[in-house]
Amino acid sequence: MDLRNIAIIAHVDHGKTTLVDELLKQSGTYRENQATTERAMDSNDLERERGITIFAKPTSVEWKGTRINIVDTPGHADFGGEVERILSMVDGVVLLVDAAEGPMPQTKFVTSKALALGLRPIVVLNKVDKPDAEPDRALNEVFDLFASLDADDDQLDFPHLYASGRSGWADAELDGPRKDLAALFNLVVRHVPPPRQQKHQDEPFRMLATTLGADPFMGRVLTGRVESGKLKVGATVQALSRIGEKIEQFRVTKIQAFRGLAQQDIEEAQAGDIVSIAGMTKATVADTICALAVEDPLPAQPIDPPTITVTFGINDSPLAGRDGKKVQSRVIRERLMKEAESNVAIKVTDTPGGEAFEVAGRGELQMGVLIENMRREGFELSISRPQVVFRELDGQQMEPIEEVTIDVDDEYSGAVIEKITGSRKGDLIEMRQAGAGKTRIIAHVPSRGLIGYHGEFLTDTRGTGVLNRVFHSWAPHKGAIPGRRQGVLISMENGTSVAYALWKLEDRGKFFIGAQEPVYQGMILGEHSRDNDLEVNPLKGKQLTNVRASGTDEAVRLTTPVTLTLEQAIAYIDDDELVEVTPNAIRLRKRFLDPHERKRQSRAG
Repeated sequence: MDLRNIAIIAHVDHGKTTLVDELLKQSGTYRENQATTERAMDSNDLERERGITIFAKPTSVEWKGTRINIVDTPGHADFGGEVERILSMVDGVVLLVDAAEGPMPQTKFVTSKALALGLRPIVVLNKVDKPDAEPDRALNEVFDLFASLDADDDQLDFPHLYASGRSGWADAELDGPRKDLAALFNLVVRHVPPPRQQKHQDEPFRMLATTLGADPFMGRVLTGRVESGKLKVGATVQALSRIGEKIEQFRVTKIQAFRGLAQQDIEEAQAGDIVSIAGMTKATVADTICALAVEDPLPAQPIDPPTITVTFGINDSPLAGRDGKKVQSRVIRERLMKEAESNVAIKVTDTPGGEAFEVAGRGELQMGVLIENMRREGFELSISRPQVVFRELDGQQMEPIEEVTIDVDDEYSGAVIEKITGSRKGDLIEMRQAGAGKTRIIAHVPSRGLIGYHGEFLTDTRGTGVLNRVFHSWAPHKGAIPGRRQGVLISMENGTSVAYALWKLEDRGKFFIGAQEPVYQGMILGEHSRDNDLEVNPLKGKQLTNVRASGTDEAVRLTTPVTLTLEQAIAYIDDDELVEVTPNAIRLRKRFLDPHERKRQSRAG
């Protein structure tokens, strides 16, 4: 069968997964009476809850005798490592651009990788039926983006379609029939070349492992594209590392190919197809699976380095072990190493003493997703404030700079620019009207300056602003950046919080907890209205007497506490604070729970 391998790439929320839903429906993948779900490719619980794609997943459709393997990729910059790996498996990319927003940071990041590999893109201007859509402007911006990324003449001569993924149509003209996605299917078959690997069917078998999965029945499962030769079930193959070292020799127990949303067992894999194989015990991502006669590994696509680190430690608070079952440092280490093995954008290192582990990644969202998955699996953890990874270059300290794209109502643009170019040491690159009373601001800001900024940004823009960020470059260290201005309210007692005590303390600041919640000495209860930390007693009840007089009893009405999400909590804490994460709770606490030790450390600091 004729074969095409493509990846659909776009910025977050530009409609990739919805478009893949329609491609599956219109290609006849589903039966007439088959029950279907929205965003079928977002199979992970967290993906469905958050409405974003986190893991790159292949699927396969058939169109008029051609099998098209489609990879749905994440759109958020923090999961860019997934996209970088996937591009080595495909021969073409469909670049999806929101006709109202135009190319966004993640579009630029992924497109630069795709163009560098020589892939010829197809541009789809999505959501053209929205009232604020400006497809002509978006198309011009895409061309300018390609030109700025040094695209060659072939890549600049890209075909484009106008589409609405939700309505299920794509047309070559804006005023086309708006009937179905046939124009997109036909363009993919016409424009994307067949895999060049198909010419190497007679050579020894070689495959580069791109993603790693686990199956309760098959064990480790590696997915990748067959670069040359054929592979049959039962064949003995070997795994080579990036530098050519032999990792293991194993017998292939199963080969599966993507057919629609499911994977089917096949007897033989051929060059050019994307398949999953089982049987190995040690081989991992970026290794070459090959015939025994092969000595040289396939080149693996380099992955951009991590930009932030977070320390994962055991939960040593007085409430430890009440919710979770997995609390030992050994179990935490095993889980983190397993994550680093399948996710090449994450690096894990042990800290001196072995009680905590430094996890380096792309951003706070990526760390938040990992922590959320672990707490759902029954882990208890203590998490430090994110720290930026620095580099030494020619004796000079370099720090990561991110390109920030902000869409904000005109009235709030001044406050946003003041924050990012002032205390957060950013450089304003571009500012222009984006239509509908919005201003688009593009700035280059140190990663340090963006830690904890998102909550402040939403406050400054009354929740209407949209901020997107992506790694831009390394630059010389820009000096000190002030942290959080407000102090915190710290519990001085162990016990259960009392409504009357919290009510009496409300003028001191805003609380993160409500009444009848367990508290302990050193736990952070809320944010102080001033810039210093304050120890308070949340257990102090009302003094009771045997004398009653009318009017002396006041009704206790507590202000609703501020509930921090996991990402907000990680971004909020200071260097001397931790986030305590359990399956049922997210708490903030001081790193040193003993008040005397805390004072001694603050004096030493």
